[in-house]
Amino acid sequence: MKFYWVKTHWIIKKIFSGFTWNFPTTKKIVYLTFDDGPTPEVTDWTLSILKEYNAQATFFCIGANIKTNPDLFSKIQQHGHTIGNHTYNHLNGWHTTTQEYIENVDLCENVIKEFSVGNNSDIKLFRPPYGKLKRSQFKLLKQKGYKVIMWDILSADFDTTISPEKCAENVLKNIQSGSIVIFHDSLKASKNLKFALPKTLDYLQKNGFEMKAIKFAPEPN
Repeated sequence: MKFYWVKTHWIIKKIFSGFTWNFPTTKKIVYLTFDDGPTPEVTDWTLSILKEYNAQATFFCIGANIKTNPDLFSKIQQHGHTIGNHTYNHLNGWHTTTQEYIENVDLCENVIKEFSVGNNSDIKLFRPPYGKLKRSQFKLLKQKGYKVIMWDILSADFDTTISPEKCAENVLKNIQSGSIVIFHDSLKASKNLKFALPKTLDYLQKNGFEMKAIKFAPEPN
């Protein structure tokens, strides 16, 4: 049985305080994020439903997927969403040497720059695959100007052992102002995503939340 924090525990946030887990705010703003794309059909569907709800989001893209789907990568940006680096090959930082890991991040950055529209390549956001990152890797990423963006709400859409209803519940029971919510625009997650994301968007809209993309920092209170 898999174990993970659906709502990130405050102790984890305190231990890893150099990471961004959420954006404390009194405003009704939520930050939706999507990992592992761009993926044909899944990312297209995600963009359509976000547009329907006038929602902006942040897509942490895998470099190899950008290279394979450059038009879809451009489409993400044309819809006004922010791009983040998710390594070129979806590497697990705990199982990768620091040198290899940083080289892989650089490779993804180069692809992002090659296919970026506007100033998206200037927004240096990074999310480690699996949420796993060594201190030495974090230190070098910080030196390169990256802000490491984690999450405080995990939809667990990637978990094929849970129902779509449970996936939606993971988000709706825990979401609050300033939350960073993680979904995945991948084939593996698509069944849960296609149920949970519309439920989330509908809830946020009906309760007066704005859904914004992460940039260098959110607006001050």
